[in-house]
Amino acid sequence: MLLTTLVNKDNKIKESYFSKINLIKAKDISNKEVLVEEKTYEAFLKLQAFLQSKNIIIGLSSAYRSLDEQENLYQDFVNKYGKDYVLKTVAPQGYSEHHTGLAIDFDCLLDDHFPIDNNEALKNISLYEEVHKYLADFGFILRYPKGKEEITKYSYEPWHIRYVGEFIAKIITKNGWTLEEYLTNFSGIIVVNKEKGMTSFDVVHEISHLFGLKRVGHTGTLDPLAEGVLIVAIGKATKVVELLTSYEKEYIASVKLGLQTDTLDITGKVIATAQIENNLNIEEALNHFKTTYLQEVPIYSAVKVNGKKLYQYARENKSIVLPKKEVTIKKITLLSKKKDTFTFKALVSKGCYIRSLINDICSYLNTLGTMTSLIRTKQGSITLEDAFTLDDIKMNNYKLLDVKDILNYPTITVNKDLAFKIKNGQVLDNLWNVTSKVIFEDEEGNLLGIYEVNDKKLKVWKNF
Repeated sequence: MLLTTLVNKDNKIKESYFSKINLIKAKDISNKEVLVEEKTYEAFLKLQAFLQSKNIIIGLSSAYRSLDEQENLYQDFVNKYGKDYVLKTVAPQGYSEHHTGLAIDFDCLLDDHFPIDNNEALKNISLYEEVHKYLADFGFILRYPKGKEEITKYSYEPWHIRYVGEFIAKIITKNGWTLEEYLTNFSGIIVVNKEKGMTSFDVVHEISHLFGLKRVGHTGTLDPLAEGVLIVAIGKATKVVELLTSYEKEYIASVKLGLQTDTLDITGKVIATAQIENNLNIEEALNHFKTTYLQEVPIYSAVKVNGKKLYQYARENKSIVLPKKEVTIKKITLLSKKKDTFTFKALVSKGCYIRSLINDICSYLNTLGTMTSLIRTKQGSITLEDAFTLDDIKMNNYKLLDVKDILNYPTITVNKDLAFKIKNGQVLDNLWNVTSKVIFEDEEGNLLGIYEVNDKKLKVWKNF
């Protein structure tokens, strides 16, 4: 269950959602039993206790509502106030945030009593606004803020708060966004220092869960054994993943000589051993591979042959002709060596498997070897010094990069007329003598799109 699940006038709650929420019983300001999502209520109790220390007493006035409860409420308001009023204040069945269990209406104690209706509450708006100052510290946002009616499509409700978790609440509050704006606007690149033992998918899943966003992707797989630079794109930035994947990458790899495994790294099953010669000229072998050549893809990889991933053939013990891909080893340097181990640094093109490179180097030396460690130290212009661990990110210690910060293309700021044309994907004259691709942004610094030269014109490549 994503804490950012969007339910509004355009997004109906999915039936499958109800099986994912853990509702617990609580008491409202009338001492009636209500249901609230468990973590939401825990956070509310902490907020309530904190506010009490400031002599502000708050209580639950509404929380989870079933589909039937919402329908009854909707019809009751229609009968009392009319359809026009209700359209601005009450959601129809299936379209209420209260279905999520994450939404709470609260009231403030005024002169020893809670307000009898919204009109009385609005007369003491300053007290509610005082509560708003502390919401993000406890994982809440004001769901329907003043001045955002065109976005939320609801009137300002100072009592309606929504639990999204402290991490996300602070981002939304800092930017002055609604939940709709967060889900639309939050995008960029985070450079992760992947730790050993995690898959690249594990990292993407953690980032997706942390930010409450589904559009998250990485730009170059790292095996569980490997660590180091993993560029993760979020939101609209996922549109440029293929560009970032194509960048050259730098690695530091360590090798153990005298044995070979089925996975070509130390995590695999040993399938052969060999005596290690004393006079191996490792440096000469590395220099030999400073070239472009056809590299055999390792069978333990996700490359598909006949619609099936190679590692699936391996697990089923089925033989398959392994494909070969052209790769370029741009730089390769010996860092250290002992009789049975050596470490090197290599700058390689897209698609190069360091495990396969090591296997090829050892074959050239007429011996066996397997990779024991791998660190990606660079991808394009991004280095390990630019990376943050997942623990760093969870503690809000990270930098969100713009697409223009990481792509090696010129950025051009355009006026409103050109911005309109770019948003609509219109073909442009190449007034700027662009030779490849160009990034366009508006006068406020918002990313509009990436264009490329096509038949002496600029045509949209990716539109944001």
